[in-house]
Amino acid sequence: MEIDEQDAFDINFFENALKRDPKNPEILELLGSLYSKYDMAQQTLRIDRRLTRISPKDPRIHYNLACSLSLLGRKREAVATLSRAIDLGYNDMAWLLQDPDLLPIKSHPGFQKLIAEQTCSF
Repeated sequence: MEIDEQDAFDINFFENALKRDPKNPEILELLGSLYSKYDMAQQTLRIDRRLTRISPKDPRIHYNLACSLSLLGRKREAVATLSRAIDLGYNDMAWLLQDPDLLPIKSHPGFQKLIAEQTCSF
């Protein structure tokens, strides 16, 4: 997908803002969302990893990292990170089960086990 003019401007703006404030979670999340919108998986992964270092106990950030890893085919790491997100409190199982970003890991035995464990705990 070609980046539209406004999003290209925003990406450039947020990348420059990060140079001045590299640990700003709001800027990182906005930039990560833009990268994700345009299937820029490596850039999204880099942002998600930075966010987990800034907010290591945020389940949503770990969930997003699991999605990035899944999209890059890093299945075992994605499942482990998803498990961590759940351990930290991520509980939107309805979305997790339909999230297209997790499609690459849905047949992974670790994912199946994780879902089975969650289903049993409800």
